[in-house]
Amino acid sequence: MIDPDTLDWAKMAGLIPAVVQDAASGEVRMLGYMDRAALEATIADRLVTFHSRSRGVPWRKGETSGNLLDVVGIRMDCDRDALLILANPRGPTCHTGSDSCFGDDGAPGVGFIGSLERVIASRASADPATSYTAKLLAEGPARAAQKVGEEGVETALAGRCGDDAELTSEAADLVYHLTVLLKARGLAWTDIIAELKKRHA
Repeated sequence: MIDPDTLDWAKMAGLIPAVVQDAASGEVRMLGYMDRAALEATIADRLVTFHSRSRGVPWRKGETSGNLLDVVGIRMDCDRDALLILANPRGPTCHTGSDSCFGDDGAPGVGFIGSLERVIASRASADPATSYTAKLLAEGPARAAQKVGEEGVETALAGRCGDDAELTSEAADLVYHLTVLLKARGLAWTDIIAELKKRHA
């Protein structure tokens, strides 16, 4: 994942700032500090652990609340004195109850699709009688695929004959139903992005 020996620990007296980013949406969740022990613990159990500057001890983020951060990857910056941690959060990250310590604006730009994907996954266990998403998922991939087909045609027609508002609305319906179909098939937008990157390369 990353070798702690490659980092410049001397620059900040043994501490490294670590930015946590939502691996699915790209939203910045928080900033913390790690010493070598915290980084080694994070690498070992793949749960984000920081060094508490006020108490002088390591602390696993979310250990009390249950809102842990599952590590997907760790990157260092070009100066080897800062870390970017990609993680899948198990709930809100901020102690205030917000998803991010930087406010409630949510993931920027297309990163919102990652947040939408997480909401759809959470609805899978809801009552199909009260949740359209749960109903679609309960009916299986065939029904979700049918809706993608319908919305695809409506999006194409809006693109050909409709105004901008109609195209925007139909495209949003298409993206939503495509996200449900991916979930129903056990896939995610990360799989689609990986394929696009492979083609780009």
